[in-house]
Amino acid sequence: MTAAASNRVAWVTGAGKGIGRALVKRLAQDGWTVAASARTPEDLASLEAECPPGTVHGIPLDVTDTSATAAVVGSIEAQLGNLEMVILNAGTHMPVSAGDFATDTFRTLMETNLMGTVNGLAEVLPRFMARRGGHVAVVASLAGYRGLPTAAASGASKAGLINMCEALRPELAHAGIKLQLINPGFVDTPLTGKNDFPMPFLISAEAAAERIVAGLKSRTFEIAFPWRFSMLMKTLRLLPDALFFAVTRRMIER
Repeated sequence: MTAAASNRVAWVTGAGKGIGRALVKRLAQDGWTVAASARTPEDLASLEAECPPGTVHGIPLDVTDTSATAAVVGSIEAQLGNLEMVILNAGTHMPVSAGDFATDTFRTLMETNLMGTVNGLAEVLPRFMARRGGHVAVVASLAGYRGLPTAAASGASKAGLINMCEALRPELAHAGIKLQLINPGFVDTPLTGKNDFPMPFLISAEAAAERIVAGLKSRTFEIAFPWRFSMLMKTLRLLPDALFFAVTRRMIER
């Protein structure tokens, strides 16, 4: 890593592909110095090469590794300067049905999606609270609103992130820290490319990054998109159980 290109330093996890990668590029265009973390060094090297020189600094990280996460946060602040914004985006998805229900699948998704985010927060929040300022955004999913077929594991992890952020928001606001929750719908990424079902209102990773950056500049707690799918999922959240399960039964009968 080299000296910061600006005095605004951000850290983005899950930056190798998809939303995270597009978001890093967008932040770099806005003048941020971005520490970008992902598990694959080759992805980070190509990301650096695609951004203005000196704006993006790739730092390989497996977010499930608690000690490595602590080391990365310390290294970023020592070499680039104090973090101003952190976007905890790293996550994955594996479908789970009743017929292939397995402990290992749940453990993998919980360790990556939920505990990976917790590991980042555990390192960042004490620093921000000591400074009485900072900006944290956690990427969950609209799938965390209600339980959907084949999303028993990933949906549970995203629901946990949503609940955690709602619980933390009042305390962090009192401490001068801005906490936002990002709930995307279907975004065209290598991960969603594996889906074998229709994905309504699918948008590109670049479009998602634009919506996120606009939301990060606002005071809203939740950044949810695309709006039509968001409204649909919010409606499902309000439905009585009988009506909700009537809908999801039709999903598995297709």
